[in-house]
This record gives sequence, structure tokens and C-alpha cells, in this order.
Amino acid sequence: MKVLFPGTRTSSISIFIIWLFHICGVFGIAYGNKELFIAFTPINLFISFALLFVNQIEIEKKTLITVCGIFFIGMTAEIIGVNYGVIFGEYIYLENLGVKILGVPILIGMQWIILTFITGSFSSYFFIKSKNKSILLGIFLMIILDLLIEPVAPELGFWVFSTIDAPIQNYIGWLIIALPAQVIFHYGIDKKETTFSFHLLIVQFLFFGLINILAL
Repeated sequence: MKVLFPGTRTSSISIFIIWLFHICGVFGIAYGNKELFIAFTPINLFISFALLFVNQIEIEKKTLITVCGIFFIGMTAEIIGVNYGVIFGEYIYLENLGVKILGVPILIGMQWIILTFITGSFSSYFFIKSKNKSILLGIFLMIILDLLIEPVAPELGFWVFSTIDAPIQNYIGWLIIALPAQVIFHYGIDKKETTFSFHLLIVQFLFFGLINILAL
């Protein structure tokens, strides 16, 4: 069994940072200067991305290929989705996520990497001997997290659908894209980091869950 909480200095500091940022974000958005705290979303996302890789057990050529593969899949799907209304439904990205490529923020490609890594690492901890079960659990966690994100995405300046709520097509699209992303991760990353990934996954669930309860 892998050690889930090894307690290294790097992971401890990284965990403290993401918990601090997300807790401040929740209460800042819900009770403080909403626009100011929402404006820090790109910075928070980038820091989470950077810390995720600072905490990886090893960074090798295979790791970089895996990261690029997930980024390519996520960005390609999003670009097709935004410009042609297929895969996820008809939607557009708003301005809060920064620089875009063909209508899709670069940070969204990074978010696909983050979500794949943290859900994949979490699921692999429980299904060490079965990649197939781990892949399925990873996909399930990604879709559940999206269910929490979609209701608050317009309020946070992320994206809006042509309909009031995200259509069923969106979640089918997540299933379709999460599958190859999880396969690439599970077969591309041999030594999966669990400590930081576990905390970042929980913190994202709590962040979007509390925003749904407190801010809307």
C-alpha cells in the first residue's frame, strides 16, 4: 500500500497553500468582494497546476508526453465544442479565465490536466492492481466534480451555455473526453503521487460545493 500522507516539507507547504487559497476564495466570494476574489481565479488555478507538478514523484520524458497528451485532448475537445456546438453542447467562455486560443482559455487545458491527475491518482490508490477500475473511478470523479462546477460557472465568470443549465450532452461529453485522458494518465504515469493530489481533489470538491451553497 502506498503512503498517502508522507509528511514531506514540500507537500506540507503545498497543501497549506491550496487550502488557504481555496478557503479564502470561498468566503471572499460568498461574503466579501466577490469580483476581486473571482478575478484571482486564474492565479489560483495556475498555482494549483504548478504545485501539482512540484509534488510529482518524478518528472521524466514519459510524464511530459502524458501532460501534453491530456492538454491536447482537452483543448481540442473544447475548441470543437465552443466553435461547433458539439461534444459538450453550445457554450462560450467568458473573460475571467484569461488568454484564449480559438475561444478557449489556455487555463482550461491546464484544468483538464489537473482534474485528470488528481482523480486518477486518487482512484489508483484504491485500485492499485486494476487499471481498468481505477480509470472508471477517475472518470466518475471527474463527472461528479463537473456537476458541482456547472451551476456556478456563469457566476464565477467561467462559461455559459445557450440553455439555462448545462445540457445532458455536456456530461456525456465529459465521459467521452475523460476516458482517453484517464487512459493516458494511468498508462503514462508509473509512480503516481497521492498526497498533494488527494488534498487538491478534496479542496476542489469542497470549494465548488460550498460556493453552490453559500454564494447562490
